[in-house]
Amino acid sequence: MLQQSLRKRVEYAFALCVVGLSMAWGLAFYAAIRFSEDRVLVNQLQRAAENYPDLTTSVRGYDEAGSLPEPLREWAQAGPDEGLYEFVAEELHVAVVPADNAGGRAFVVFDVAGIEAASSEDWWWLLVITGVVSVLGTLGFGLGVLVMRRAVAPVVQLADVVAGIDLEHLSAADHKLIESSRFGTDEVGVLAGAIEKTLKRISAFVVRERDFTGSASHELRTPITVITGALELLEQSDLSAEDVKAVDRIRRATLEMKSTIEMFLCIAREADDGLYGEQFLVAPLISRAVDQQRYLLNGKRVEVDVESHAAPVVRGHPQAFLIAVTNLVRNAFEQTPGGQGPITVLLKQHELLVTNRVGGDEIGRLMPAGSSSDGHGLGLGIVQRLCERNGWEFSLQVDEAHVTACLSW
Repeated sequence: MLQQSLRKRVEYAFALCVVGLSMAWGLAFYAAIRFSEDRVLVNQLQRAAENYPDLTTSVRGYDEAGSLPEPLREWAQAGPDEGLYEFVAEELHVAVVPADNAGGRAFVVFDVAGIEAASSEDWWWLLVITGVVSVLGTLGFGLGVLVMRRAVAPVVQLADVVAGIDLEHLSAADHKLIESSRFGTDEVGVLAGAIEKTLKRISAFVVRERDFTGSASHELRTPITVITGALELLEQSDLSAEDVKAVDRIRRATLEMKSTIEMFLCIAREADDGLYGEQFLVAPLISRAVDQQRYLLNGKRVEVDVESHAAPVVRGHPQAFLIAVTNLVRNAFEQTPGGQGPITVLLKQHELLVTNRVGGDEIGRLMPAGSSSDGHGLGLGIVQRLCERNGWEFSLQVDEAHVTACLSW
């Protein structure tokens, strides 16, 4: 049976339980019938022996209703139909049969006193039957559990193996724990093989991802390092005012690119190396983001109000938080029309609110959460992804004149 499919094993197990339980019940009923027959015959023979040589004490025939025992006379005179009748209180069984007499019928009376079980014995028999039923039911249940466990044992074994795999930290050898070959070729074997192949592909992907991000990290950081070194050399030279502004813009762009590359590489990695479990202060990162993006307000005559009602400490990736806040601040600075301030950055214990005014033409062009970038910053979709990765929440509320971005933790 072990080589059959899971469906066949379950069918055979169910059939075996039904057959076994049916045979047990059949034998129990057969034994009860034989015991009852023997008991009735023994009691009847014993009563006949007690009344020997008069062997007609139990069964007698009567041609007239008036000759019947006193309790039956009134009933017999009413002219009962042919058939069998039982009188429990009198412990009598009566058969009405046709006869060639004035009434057209005769009566056969069977006195079962001393033959049938007394009423007090019925409770003992009921107790015995209840005990037998309970025993057979328990045996049937135990047999069913045993057989069904044997039938579904491969499924349980596969579930135990899968439960022992740490899905949050897969290694390259986890797929070998399945060993799908030991489950045969039935449904469980097919499922085990699919799980093994899937884990194998995931493990290979994790290895490729680690190798790629390692190589990409080096290749992407190298140009940034070269640009940073060149900027340091330029700053040591005699530069005009316009050149100094250009160098400052290049430095800002280089720093943003460096942080963005680090964040993208971190998002791409399956393992976070503990970076998402750090604790950091929120206020310094907000001040840094506002200072980095303040150049976007040059010539707009827009004030920025930064209010701190608390000094929260957040658990997560600090660089991810900085990029998310920088993106929200950048969007607010870019979308606010000139002279339409102020822009409010409000820090509370469990949330950060960035509120700005927008013109009527700007509302329709706002990016909803989850959209991709249109060239300005990383896009709110990236902010949403950063929040999901760190266990934060992001929402965007837009009315006729204001936009409020909320980052909560």
